[in-house]
Amino acid sequence: MSLQAAVPAVARIGYLGSDVVVYAQQPSSSAFSETYALLSKGSSHSPRVIPVPYGGDAGSTIVRNPSNLTTFTGVATSQLVNRLLVHLADLSHQPVVLHLAVEDDLSDVLLLRSAVPYFLLSQTAQEAHDNALLASRLARIEKKAVVHAFYLSQDPASSIEDAPEDKILPFLLAKKHPLSNPSTNGHVTPLNGVNDHANSHANGHANSTLSTPIDDPTSAQLFKTYDAVLLETVALLRRPRRALSSSGAPDAHTVIFLVGRTEIATAAIHGVAFVTPSLLSPLPPSKLVSVVPPSANNVIVLEQVFKWSTKWTPLYLDLVSAIQSRPVRVHDGILGENVSDVEILKLLQKIESGETSRFQLGVIPGQSITSSTPHVPKQEAAYTKILEHIFKDRLEIANSPTLVAAQGEIATTPEYALGRVRGQVDARQELVSLVESLIEDPSLEPSLHSLLSQWLLAKDDPTKSSRFGSEIVNQLTQLSSTSPAIRRALDLAKHFPALSKWIIGSDAWSYDLGASGLHHAIASGLDINILILDTLPYSSRTSGDPQRRKQDVGLYAMNHGDVYVASVAVFSSYAQVLQALVEADKFKGPSVVLAYLPYSSESSQALEVLKETKLAVDAGYWPLYRWDPSKDAKGEEPFSLDSDAIKNDLRQFLDRQNHLSQLTRSTPAIAAELVSNLGDTIREARKKRAQQSYNDLLSNLDAPPLLVLYASDGGAAEKKAKGLVNRAKARGLPTTIATFDALTFEGLKDEEHVVLVTSTAGQGEPPQNGRNFFKALNAAALREEKVFSNLKFSVFGMGDSHYWPRAEDAHYYNKPAKELDARLEKLGGERVADLGLGDDQDADGSETGYKIWEPKIWKALGVDSVEVTEAEPEPITNEHIKAASGFLRGTIAEGLEDASTGALAASDTQLTKFHGIYQQDDRDIRDEREAQGVEPAYSFMIRVRMPGGVCTPSQWLDMDQIADEHGNGTFKITTRATFQFHGVIKRHLKPAIQDINRALLDTLAACGDVNRNVICSSIPTLSKLHRQVFEFSKEVSEHLIPQTSAYHEIWLGKKLVAGEAVKDFEPIYGEFYLPRKFKVAVAVPPTNDVDVFANDLGFIAIVGPNGELEGFNVSIGGGMGVTHGNKKTYPRAGSVIGFCTVEQGKYVAEKVMIVQRDNGNRADRKNARLKYTIDRMGLDVYKAEVEKLLGYPLQPARPYTFDRNIDDFGWHTGEDGRHHYTMFVENGRIQDEPGREFKAGLKEIAKIHKGTFRLTANQHLLISDIPNEELPRIKSLLAKYRMDNLEFSGLRLSSSACVAFPTCGLAMAESERYLPILIDKVEKIVEEAGLRHDSIVMRMTGCPNGCARPYLAEVAFVGKAPGSYAMLLGGGYYGQRLNKIYRESVTEPEILSILTPMIKRYALERKEGERFGDWTIRAGYIAPTTEGRLWYDRMGGEGEHRIVA
Repeated sequence: MSLQAAVPAVARIGYLGSDVVVYAQQPSSSAFSETYALLSKGSSHSPRVIPVPYGGDAGSTIVRNPSNLTTFTGVATSQLVNRLLVHLADLSHQPVVLHLAVEDDLSDVLLLRSAVPYFLLSQTAQEAHDNALLASRLARIEKKAVVHAFYLSQDPASSIEDAPEDKILPFLLAKKHPLSNPSTNGHVTPLNGVNDHANSHANGHANSTLSTPIDDPTSAQLFKTYDAVLLETVALLRRPRRALSSSGAPDAHTVIFLVGRTEIATAAIHGVAFVTPSLLSPLPPSKLVSVVPPSANNVIVLEQVFKWSTKWTPLYLDLVSAIQSRPVRVHDGILGENVSDVEILKLLQKIESGETSRFQLGVIPGQSITSSTPHVPKQEAAYTKILEHIFKDRLEIANSPTLVAAQGEIATTPEYALGRVRGQVDARQELVSLVESLIEDPSLEPSLHSLLSQWLLAKDDPTKSSRFGSEIVNQLTQLSSTSPAIRRALDLAKHFPALSKWIIGSDAWSYDLGASGLHHAIASGLDINILILDTLPYSSRTSGDPQRRKQDVGLYAMNHGDVYVASVAVFSSYAQVLQALVEADKFKGPSVVLAYLPYSSESSQALEVLKETKLAVDAGYWPLYRWDPSKDAKGEEPFSLDSDAIKNDLRQFLDRQNHLSQLTRSTPAIAAELVSNLGDTIREARKKRAQQSYNDLLSNLDAPPLLVLYASDGGAAEKKAKGLVNRAKARGLPTTIATFDALTFEGLKDEEHVVLVTSTAGQGEPPQNGRNFFKALNAAALREEKVFSNLKFSVFGMGDSHYWPRAEDAHYYNKPAKELDARLEKLGGERVADLGLGDDQDADGSETGYKIWEPKIWKALGVDSVEVTEAEPEPITNEHIKAASGFLRGTIAEGLEDASTGALAASDTQLTKFHGIYQQDDRDIRDEREAQGVEPAYSFMIRVRMPGGVCTPSQWLDMDQIADEHGNGTFKITTRATFQFHGVIKRHLKPAIQDINRALLDTLAACGDVNRNVICSSIPTLSKLHRQVFEFSKEVSEHLIPQTSAYHEIWLGKKLVAGEAVKDFEPIYGEFYLPRKFKVAVAVPPTNDVDVFANDLGFIAIVGPNGELEGFNVSIGGGMGVTHGNKKTYPRAGSVIGFCTVEQGKYVAEKVMIVQRDNGNRADRKNARLKYTIDRMGLDVYKAEVEKLLGYPLQPARPYTFDRNIDDFGWHTGEDGRHHYTMFVENGRIQDEPGREFKAGLKEIAKIHKGTFRLTANQHLLISDIPNEELPRIKSLLAKYRMDNLEFSGLRLSSSACVAFPTCGLAMAESERYLPILIDKVEKIVEEAGLRHDSIVMRMTGCPNGCARPYLAEVAFVGKAPGSYAMLLGGGYYGQRLNKIYRESVTEPEILSILTPMIKRYALERKEGERFGDWTIRAGYIAPTTEGRLWYDRMGGEGEHRIVA
């Protein structure tokens, strides 16, 4: 048999004897699942088999699937057992058998012993088979839960005699054996001698001479039932079985209970008897006493519980209670593996010598005989690196894993570390006394006297104590005197510096400081810092031991009164971590810092840790705070709450309370009004509602009420549903509309006619506002309930049949609608109209299918013959919102004053874009907040308008401060070379924008249907030319800026002097503004770092022979935005139409924009960009319209050459002798993180810098115009903060990503947070191919809108769903050619498998100077894209590399 012979044996019994089988899946295939798969093919009995995903809640699955006998099988883990434990109150009186396989430790499964009526334990594979049969019979006839624990690995030489299949089910279904009544005194008379006779008389004595304890009647009756079923099992199998098996000496002086697997029970040791229990619950005291002979004076209970956390082991307490009336000593211990006779004899000697501590026999698995340095998971390095960064040479980790090699495993224990610290403190105090005595020594030199005095005064100063100490040691070693005081001072020389002493509690190598260790550290009063790491992920919080919640350590420490306490999370607030660690070090006394670092395994990605941290902090599970009792003595507030989410919620609550309090105080009559008239108000409202309901009833007596439900992410399904509602009302149907999740499952039972409209999200997932509804339906379907007996329904779904092009992914198409239709029918609903499916690939998109489906609804409702005469209301579009906005005012000002929500009105969120603001919410925690019943965590993104991407050092400092005071503590350099702030909550919007304007910048027209931020090349070496194009960029931006005064009114509080007498006027835009956004870029050949052809309007600088700027070639029609699956949308590279002078430039920009204003598609925003207008009108026609407005023709385009579109990193010197440094900022995020404190470093540079900062369109940064005298200081700061590091691969330096999750509402997949992780893996491929320093332009976006300009990259990834991307190849290295879709859907493993051979081939086959994008075309991987309209042509690869859906 295999090492897991017990598993298939137990699984077989469970399968053949049960109605329902539930099993816990493993990360890899298990013997349980394999056995069930084999039995399903060859067995006549077919139970319902339900797998539970790895880490899922098995207990809830069992509860939801009751039957005459339900069997569960799984490998026991702490998580599994804890989740089962929660449900045992419901399961204990149901016919359920829990077969739990253990490796070598019973600690977890024994937690279940007290919660179930029966608990069986098997040592061998044969016992596991027999007890599985016994457990099934017991659970079925008694309708009670049985836990059966058995060992996963078995002796390979063991064999199993299986019960015949045809006898198993008859045995389990046989009638219950009649039992005799229990005796009145509670002692159970044995039904037969199998147990009691054997156990009572085999050792040659009778228990009748002993004092027999009285059994609990319930326990006794349970045991009697077990005894009867045991007899029946023995009769079937013809193998003896006992609840308690005894062996060894009949007149033993020592009885050893062995709970677990061991061979020692067969040993013959004089005076020793062994008892091996097969039944652990119930165990009536009389049964335990019956196996302890009168000769015994010692009972030892050895249990295989290696991780038992309480003082007493499980069976020990039962033995103590059972034999308390006898003069017998009871001992407990841990039963290890490979126990020998010699160890038993040594154990007896220890007992005779009077030892009473918990004993240990054999080898404990996992314990190493030799000490080796514990492995520290890479995630935990985040905090140790911060400690090393802050304290450097001063850092002393008292329980560092590096000490284990020299001092043994005890070195990492908190108690040992505390002893080390106490020893160090005592040694330093001795050193202080020695220094004081040396100061009084007149024979010492005056200079040494001075040093000793200075050190004594500065002994606690981190810097001075070390410096003075070094000088003192140098002078002492040069003295000829050998006095004892000097020799001793030199012995203690290492204690001169003031060290920062830390003890770290790590789950990996110093598990939990524990109550006693922490208490000792706190009570010691020592100046010691304790860092406790909590690694339990928020999503797994229920699996943790509630008694060992590390968050509670902070409360305990604060209650002590004289302890510094902080709760931090490095992936939430790096700055707060730094502040807390520095404050803890400065505090004189014990400090406790609780640090959150949630990871499930060492392979957990940083992105996963970040998401778990955000969930925990936002939900309040892990609050961020600092408690400094030393502030109390100064009259300051000792407690600082640093969790923004909690502070915001608290502030909103207090604001509401304060408003009400002030109102009632200032106007007492209002308080009376609020209370006294409340009932009258409600009654009046009810009367009006009743009258309205009566009127509605009269008008709709003959029409059935209709409920329309929709689930929609992007708004398309919502629009369809609302249109349906309008047409239903026009036909006289009383109609209501709501989202799926707005209606409860119970509420749906009361509805009669329901129409459901849903779109498709991700990989066939329901939209966000319908997921809870789907979960409720799926749960009811699993229970096979028929709850919708009155429901008449129809479903319409919207999807894209080509979104997932592979044949194996075809089922994702309209999956939510198909599943919804099937579920409703399964739950008893009546389908009144066939499922309707709208396909984006149809000529009219989803309308094609919708037009077929809707008439069926009217026919089913009996209103198909109703003639509708009134026109259907026109849907509200962005064009209506702009026209009615009062030149971009809307109700923004009123919305800002509304404190009841963190959001603005939907129409206002379209208008705020013109003001540089996007409303967003944190999508990482969206589901969690919905589960809590609160609105999404709304915040806003603010984008600055900064033409040319140039700012002063003072402006940089202002942006840094705004990020800290109003945002999330970071800011981003965007692909339009400006600043972007995230996480700005509504009440901070106005202050943030006012601060931006104080810095002489603004946000007007940074977004919206207007000309956005004008960008220009950074060109560090051409100082004069940059100055000229920078001024031109500002000139174009100012010329095209909207003229509305709404911006200044709303955000800056500036009202029109003439009041209503003067109206706004937009001379260029008009009241409707542009159909869509408009982007302008200025490039300076040979560098196309702005990707000029990706812009609606591009100016390509033409420089004359004398180096002077002569003018610009004009490019129009570039644009990146695409909609997945909609071939009417595509990217387009700009087309050069001529040349203009510098003076003509702004007017050319104006006329190009006006032609787009008047001819752009305002009916369909997806086809509204300039690129579509040009392709519709024709390039020549469009150019002619522009020239017509100009009044003169453009000159012919002049020659130019581009050779790259990436930034020139490193140092450069301009024509004027000033220096420029281009630094790499990965994806433009300015933040502080361990090892890369860019935000702090750039702040320090801005404080001393006299030049400028230039932001690039590739999201990097130039520290520009550095004079010679400033150069050393700038270089020093760059080195100090590691910003001078450019030792990155060419691939990473050429990469770019948009923000995507968690803030972008359009994101379908990760981008900024994921691209660095992907590059880590692709870099290995590149380096193996010898291409580390070769530039390959790789870009990633989270959606197809193209913010990071992916369609011009050599290789790009465009998000389609979490973890899934479209892969594109063949873009031009300098942005001159669009790439093309190579694979419509790839995941990370597929990306790596595609790129590995491709990059290796490129390294071997490329020509001199040939770029990767060009090579992929020449090598036959992809066809070139010659123009935007042909972007889809020949997509999917070429030749052997082609994959067609």
